[in-house]
Amino acid sequence: MAEEQAIQDFDWGELESGGFGEGYSKDEMEKMAAAYDQTLSTIEEKEVISGTVVGITDRDVIVNIGFKSDGLVSTSEFRDIPELKIGDQVDVFVEEQEDSNGQLILSRRKAKIVKAWENIQNAYEHDEVIEGVVKRRTKGGLIVDVYGVEAFLPGSQIDVKPIRDFDVFVGKKMEVKVVKINYANDNVVVSHKVLIEKDLEKQKAEILNNLEKGQVLEGVIKNMTNFGVFIDLGGVDGLLHITDISWGRINHPEEMLQLDQKVNIVVLDFDDDKKRISLGMKQLTPHPWDSLAAEMQVGSKVAGKIVNVADYGAFLEIMPGVEGLIHVSEMSWSQHLRNPQDFIKVGDEVEAVVLTLDRDERKMSLGIKQLSEDPWTKQDLLQKYAVGTRHSGIVRNLTNFGLFLELEEGIDGLVHVSDLSWTRKIKHPSEFVKVGDELEVQVLELDVDNRRLALSHKHLEENPWDTFEDVFSSGSVHKGTILGKNDKGATIELPYGIEGFSSLKNLAKEDGSKAEVGEAVDFKVLEFHKDEKRIIVSHKSVWSAEADKPKKPKKSGVAKVNADVEKSTLGELDALAELKKKMEGGN
Repeated sequence: MAEEQAIQDFDWGELESGGFGEGYSKDEMEKMAAAYDQTLSTIEEKEVISGTVVGITDRDVIVNIGFKSDGLVSTSEFRDIPELKIGDQVDVFVEEQEDSNGQLILSRRKAKIVKAWENIQNAYEHDEVIEGVVKRRTKGGLIVDVYGVEAFLPGSQIDVKPIRDFDVFVGKKMEVKVVKINYANDNVVVSHKVLIEKDLEKQKAEILNNLEKGQVLEGVIKNMTNFGVFIDLGGVDGLLHITDISWGRINHPEEMLQLDQKVNIVVLDFDDDKKRISLGMKQLTPHPWDSLAAEMQVGSKVAGKIVNVADYGAFLEIMPGVEGLIHVSEMSWSQHLRNPQDFIKVGDEVEAVVLTLDRDERKMSLGIKQLSEDPWTKQDLLQKYAVGTRHSGIVRNLTNFGLFLELEEGIDGLVHVSDLSWTRKIKHPSEFVKVGDELEVQVLELDVDNRRLALSHKHLEENPWDTFEDVFSSGSVHKGTILGKNDKGATIELPYGIEGFSSLKNLAKEDGSKAEVGEAVDFKVLEFHKDEKRIIVSHKSVWSAEADKPKKPKKSGVAKVNADVEKSTLGELDALAELKKKMEGGN
C-alpha cells in the first residue's frame, strides 16, 4: 500500500521539466529530436533494403534496417543459411512499416524474388550469361532454377543437335542466356543453345574456309533418315547418302550406323555457298571390284545372295559392292518369259554362271539356266516329241492367235486357236481355257533348230465333220436352239455341239412370227460345206414348200420383149417387131 501511495504522489511533471531534460530548452529539445530522426533511415514499403541481423530467436530473426524499430523475419526464410549469425548482412523486403502492433514487418523470401527478377532483367538487357540448376523435366523441355525463379528451357534450345533424353540434365548446373521475359505471367525463357552456337561460329567459319573435295573429316551422326544420315562436322552439317555408306547394298543406314556415333568421312562435293555438303564413307576403302579375283572369267561359277528383283531380272551380290545381273531370260530355258519373282526372291542364296564380265565398267551378267542342260539339245527330244505323240502341259500365256503350253521346263509349244476344237468357233483362247490350266495335246510339228513345237488339242479326237456329212445331209431336219442374232443372221446350236447358220427371213414361223434367241425349233439343212465347216439351215423350209422351190431366173431384155409380143394384139405387132429388131441389134 505504501508503494502504491508513493507512485501516486510522484511528481511526473517535475521529472519532465527538470529530470532527463533538465537544462534543455524547448527549442533545444526539438533540435535534438530532429537530429535523432536524421540518424534513422527513410524507408518505403514494397522495396528491398539491406539490414543487419541483431538477434535470432526460435521463431524470428531480428533485423535492423536503420529504422526507428527493428523488423522481424520468420526463421523459416533462412533455412538456406543454417550458419546465420548476429552481425550478418541480409536483404529484406519491407512489407509494412507498422502492423497493428506497431511492428516493422520484413520478408527475406520476397526480397530474394524481387532481387532475382532484377538480376534476370539486367542479364536480359546486357546479354549476360547466367548459371542455373536444372530442377526437373517438363513437357517440351526443362525447368531451370535461375536466382530462385523457375525458367523454361525448351528442348530445341538445349543443344545444336537433337536431344533425345532430357533426364540426363536434371540436377546439373547449366549456363544459359535469357531470351524472353513475360512479365504478365512471370515467365522466363532461357537458352543454352545460343552459347554453343556462338562458340561454333568461329569453328564453322574455319571449317568452311578450309573445306576441299577429298578432305577427310571427323563428324558425329546427329540425324538419321531412310535416304541417309546428317553428320555434324563441328557446326556445319553434311549429308552422307545411303549409297555412299557402303559398297554393298543396305536398306537403311541403321544397319551400319547409329545416332551420336563418331565417324570418319570424306568430302565428295559442295555447292558454291557451301551450304550443301555431300559426304562419303565407302570412298575411304578400296572398291571391291579392284580386288576381284583374277581367276574369275566368263564361264566361272559364282554364288551369292539376291539383293534386288526388278521386272527385267535380279541382282546377285557376289561380295559387298560386286553385283551381277541375272536377266529373266537367263533364269530358265523356257522361251516364254515370265516374271522374275516366279523364279527368285530377295535374300535367296543362288549359284550362277558368269556370261559377260567387264572389269573396267564394273559390270557382270550372270545366268542360272546354264547350270542345267538345255532341254532342246537332249538326245531323246526327237523321239519324245515326235509328231503324233500325246502330252500334257500347263497353260502359261494366252494370245489372240493361240496359247503357249509348257510341256516341261524349257519346252514350250503353241496351240493355235483353230486347233482347240473341231466344232466350236473360238475367237479367243480365253473362251476355252485360262492360264494355269492343264491341257492335253498332240504334237503336229517339231522344229528343233528353231525351237518350235506346234500342238493341237482337237486332234486328240477324230474329225467329226467326216461323220457330220452323212448326219446333216441336205434336206435333213434337226432340232436346233437359237444362240444369237445379228444383222446378217442367227447362229443355231445343232445336235453334237455343232453350229449352223440361218438367215433372218428363214427364222419365219408358220403363224407369221419369227423364232427368237433361246427358242428351240426344227431346222432343215439347206447346205453342208465340209471343208469350210459350215451348215446353212432354215426353219421356214420345214413348214413352207415354197421356200424349197428354186428361184426363177430373171428374164433378159429380149425374152421380155418376146413375152410382150405374145401378149400384144395384132394392131401392135408392127410396132413391137420394130422394137424387137432394134433391141436384138443392140444385144
